[in-house]
This record gives sequence, C-alpha cells and structure tokens, in this order.
Amino acid sequence: MTRDELRDVRYEVDRGLAWITIDRPERYNAFRGRTIDELLFCMKSAWADRSVGVIALTGAGDKAFCSGGDQKQRLETGDYGPTETGLFEVETLHRVIRDVPKPVIAAVNGVAVGGGHVLHVLCDLTIAADHARFGQVGPRVGSFDAGFGSAYLARIVGEKRAREIWYCTRLYDAATMERWGLVNQVVPLAELRSTVRQWADEMLAKSPTALRVLKHSFNADSEAIGGIGTLAFDHLDLFVETDEAKEGVRAFNEKRTPDFGRFR
Repeated sequence: MTRDELRDVRYEVDRGLAWITIDRPERYNAFRGRTIDELLFCMKSAWADRSVGVIALTGAGDKAFCSGGDQKQRLETGDYGPTETGLFEVETLHRVIRDVPKPVIAAVNGVAVGGGHVLHVLCDLTIAADHARFGQVGPRVGSFDAGFGSAYLARIVGEKRAREIWYCTRLYDAATMERWGLVNQVVPLAELRSTVRQWADEMLAKSPTALRVLKHSFNADSEAIGGIGTLAFDHLDLFVETDEAKEGVRAFNEKRTPDFGRFR
C-alpha cells in the first residue's frame, strides 16, 4: 500500500504532528476491513518517520470520530469486507496504537461508540469537542470487546463505571467522560485541532526517548490484557456466526429493538 492508494483514511504530517483521519463520514466514520488496513499503514508510516513525534487520530466531519465496525457492511457480506491479507486486523491495530513509541492523541470530533470508543480508550490522550458523545454498543448489536476495550477501560474509569458503560450501552457527554478521567480536555469543536496542536507542541519539545520509555512503562502494567484480548477475539469470531449475533446486526440495520430474549 502507498499513500496514493488511501481511500478510507487521510494522512498528513505538519511540523512533527501526524494527523490520521478516518474519512468515511457517510458511514459515521465506521471502519471496514480496508479502513483498518489503511489505519495500520498510516500508524506505521508515522512510527517510521523520524520527523513525526506525536500522532493524532480523528474522524472527518463534525458528527463522528468513529462509530466502530461498519454494521451495514456486516449485514451485506457477513463480515467487514476484503482486506490485503484476508484477515480483519483490528486487534493488530489495537497493538500498534499501544506499541508505536510516540504519544497518540484521540481528537474526538463527534460520536465515539463501539469499536470507535475502544480506539480512543487505547490512545494515550483524548481531547474532545464539547458535543462529542461516548459509549459502547456491543451487547446491543451482537458483539463485544473483552480485551483492552473492557479491562483497560476499567483501569481508567473504575470497575463499576466500566461495567455500566458495557452493560447498559448508554451514550455519555464529553463533560462526563472528562469527569470520569477518560478525556483530558473538552473544547469547542472550532478549537479542537488547535488544542491538539498545543498539546502536541508541548510533547514535541520533550525528549523523544523519555516519552517512548514512559509510554511503554505505562503500558507494561496492563500488558497481560493483550492475551485475554486474543482469547476474546477468538471467541468473537465464533460468536458473530450465531443467530444471536446476527439478530443484533439485523435489528441495528432495521432500526428496531433486538429480540434477544429467546437466547437467554
């Protein structure tokens, strides 16, 4: 893959800050297989580029940061569409966000739900527009993230709140997420990019080796979650083929309440 082949994601570097933008606003920046491939390419490009010291992940438009996996694609094909390797590498993307030896800022410009919420949780820092909304939807659409998306989330907001987020699938405003410790700063949408720029410039003035070691030191405490996550994704591969999971996808696309009662 080359930068000229990017279709779902935009990539630009500006004075040491790499902007990675999910560019599918017509799908609320939901990701399909190709999107994940392109996000991996951009993350690794920023990793390899010595001129880049900070990475910002955001979404196109003002409605969505990322709404998770593309459920319309999942309904149409039963999966998230073709990929370069034949694998849907969202777990690999999670690892790369953690492993890239540079701070990653989530610039949340709208809704961050489902798999999109997990992406912002994994980023080192989160700056959110004041209209942004956050939450999980997995149990509502027949899916889950039982790795970093749940256990690491609990380390940030606490067990009770993390369970509430997953069990109830509510949407929370940016002010609440800042109060819970999941967002570092809330700003008007018009100030989002400039605020990310300010935070990036603060970090770009620091020792890159120190930042790299500190990031991996912070990660070390939660590294065991990665193994649990691998087991969870193995289970998810099996679960999405069940009638129970398919009911969640159908209900989502038909805009109705799913009937999970018969699976209890």
